[in-house]
Amino acid sequence: MSNLAIIPARGGSKRIPRKNVKSFLGKPIIAYSIEAALNSKLFDEVMVSTDDNEIAEIAIQYGAKVPFLRSVDNSNDYAVLADVIQEVLIDYKKINVSYDIICCILPTAPFITSNKIIAAYNKLKNDNLDSVFPVIEYSFPIQRSLSIDEDKVSMVWNQYLNSRSQDLEPRYHDSGQFYWLNSISFGKEKKLFTDNSGAIIISELQAQDIDSEIDWKLAEIKFKLMADEQKNNL
Repeated sequence: MSNLAIIPARGGSKRIPRKNVKSFLGKPIIAYSIEAALNSKLFDEVMVSTDDNEIAEIAIQYGAKVPFLRSVDNSNDYAVLADVIQEVLIDYKKINVSYDIICCILPTAPFITSNKIIAAYNKLKNDNLDSVFPVIEYSFPIQRSLSIDEDKVSMVWNQYLNSRSQDLEPRYHDSGQFYWLNSISFGKEKKLFTDNSGAIIISELQAQDIDSEIDWKLAEIKFKLMADEQKNNL
């Protein structure tokens, strides 16, 4: 069984310039993803898919490989992860290399740990799933969400108007960290999750979307809190 880690990191980030190699608490943010993958000891190869020479150099510095650069078509603002993954697999196939299981690890997710990667991998294998990724429970019940139309507020789902929060079923969202994929299933579906996908649940403290400078600062604060919590538990 052969495993490949793909870390997609293009150079053209708009909202946070040079986002994938910007310093996060002392080192390029992509380094956290590379190190977590390497420390898991699960991968035959940890590669970075990029169109950018500086990103490639930093990736190699931290132990990843960059066997080929990403195409122009998959380096624009409209490229989706599934297309990037597919291109990587095609490029490997050209040199007669294939992998049974793939893990797409995002480059701006410093909360990723090798333990999470291992836990999700074990779930993928033990439950015979197409994919597994970490999710977070919504902090407030989405069943009680509101809409605003012409300055008027209304319930999205009126049937939950008088429901107590504790009586509503939990709902979850993607943490945006990594996706384990069965290579055969992905080849057929070209999707990150299917009807046969599973998840591991992580806490809000263990993740942060980073799409703005404010998000970046929040991520650094949360990362420090998480590090302090781990020290206190030793």
